[in-house]
Amino acid sequence: MTATVELRRFELPSEGPALIALVADTHSKPHPRVAEHLAAEPPTLILHAGDIGALSVVDALAAIAPTIAVRGNIDAHTPGVPDSVHLELVRGGQVALGIWLTHIAVYGPRLRAEVRRAALAARVQVVVCGHSHVPFLSRDGKLVVFNPGSIGPRRFQLPITYGRMRLADGKVTLEHVDAESGRVWQPPGA
Repeated sequence: MTATVELRRFELPSEGPALIALVADTHSKPHPRVAEHLAAEPPTLILHAGDIGALSVVDALAAIAPTIAVRGNIDAHTPGVPDSVHLELVRGGQVALGIWLTHIAVYGPRLRAEVRRAALAARVQVVVCGHSHVPFLSRDGKLVVFNPGSIGPRRFQLPITYGRMRLADGKVTLEHVDAESGRVWQPPGA
């Protein structure tokens, strides 16, 4: 089966900061506090990096803010959901930020070769992925790589987290949020 890639453009507010919520690996059962936390600080857009489970999860997120989702390895029979999205966040007619949204993007600490090639060819700055349930933020050459972690059922001893991306004054900041408390999450010892 050929992987599907969709080009999407999303118009950001003409001024002021924009907040993008980043989620992944809901496995049909997102943590119940996530909707509450997202509603408390409503995002401009929500990106779901796959392993959605039931499409009702996307519908619930879309009730909070426009939502773009990609297919994860458990979503093989999910109709109408692409494998990857090349997303252009546009402000004032100009691309403010390019994002490559996909489910499986890394092998160890590095981007998989095919994902790196696709992201560079698309001229994006950020790759957002899921799959491992491990929240991380790294750099692979010119590309920022962000996995928000999982907001689905706890796996092993991993935290339940999502991500926030803020675009303000031409700068992008990324952080992880604890799904249970709503506070910024950092790995132990950070």
